[in-house]
Amino acid sequence: MSAWKEILVLPETSIRETIRVLDESAKQIILVVDERNCLLGTVTDGDIRRSILKGISLDEPTQKIMNPDPTIAMIDESRESILAKMQRKGLHHIPLVDKHRRVEGLETLDELIQPQTKENWVVLMAGGLGSRLSPLTDACPKPMLKVGNKPLLETILENFIEYGFHRFYISVNYMADVVKSYFGDGSRWGVDICYLHEDQRLGTAGALSLLPEKPTEALLVMNGDLLTKVNFKQLLDFHSKHHAQATMCVREYDFQVPYGVVKIDAHRIISIDEKPIQRFFVNAGIYVLEPEALDLISSNIYFDMPTLFENLIALKRETAVFPVREYWLDVGHLADYDRANGEYQNIFS
Repeated sequence: MSAWKEILVLPETSIRETIRVLDESAKQIILVVDERNCLLGTVTDGDIRRSILKGISLDEPTQKIMNPDPTIAMIDESRESILAKMQRKGLHHIPLVDKHRRVEGLETLDELIQPQTKENWVVLMAGGLGSRLSPLTDACPKPMLKVGNKPLLETILENFIEYGFHRFYISVNYMADVVKSYFGDGSRWGVDICYLHEDQRLGTAGALSLLPEKPTEALLVMNGDLLTKVNFKQLLDFHSKHHAQATMCVREYDFQVPYGVVKIDAHRIISIDEKPIQRFFVNAGIYVLEPEALDLISSNIYFDMPTLFENLIALKRETAVFPVREYWLDVGHLADYDRANGEYQNIFS
């Protein structure tokens, strides 16, 4: 409980600053307090992601997105009582307060320190040609290009391992032997790695038809050319909470129109919006799929992940979007590769 003071913010603190505090503390919760340290509310990763989906600016005050009625415990409440409250409400954190509601500490579950082993399979897509990164990929598959001091795919693998995942499938096609000879069976990392061999290009979803059997748990799928610090535990929790058959990670993308946009009615000018910024959510190349979603993927047919989502939507199956607010970079062009190498040390070391 000694580090709880680092997660206190005032209600007027910007959401952007609160995100910084949340990430640096690794507590996964922020306590919003007044000048006397009286608890006003809490902010979790879920609160922030919901605000992003609603289009709330990160410059808005944290008070706008906080939960004003969080579950609390008294400072003199027994540990057994607090743990029972956590289990009953499915909580990972409970602020401790005195009779005046002043914050005196924070109780957390041990899972924050010791991640549990996860039985979910992870499929990493590493079969693409990477032609946009030529000539670097003329003799090396894109996921094996070194970023920092190791192949890009190794950083992806290690990020998943940190969250307790241990069973991996790597989809390979272009220069498959380079990938297989480096990663082998995964024993070097203490995990199991198998390979899905694409005799022809099958797309980001079609390769899943090569799985030897249907998984029993939700399946994580990620493109092998991404650098990200997304919290995979929170992604799985989000997917489960929304009872989705498929969840797509999305990234906010801003595009500024370089001209004044004129709104008209017949021949009349209604308004002029000078160089407006358009905001979109774009596919971030990370997915969670329930086993039954795989039934929609035919064997040996090129099939991309957006098509799978479109089919699920047409069938009125539940789909969800998980906004990625953490570091994320698609290493798709030479400029992206240079940027990845420039940022790797600060982000991943």
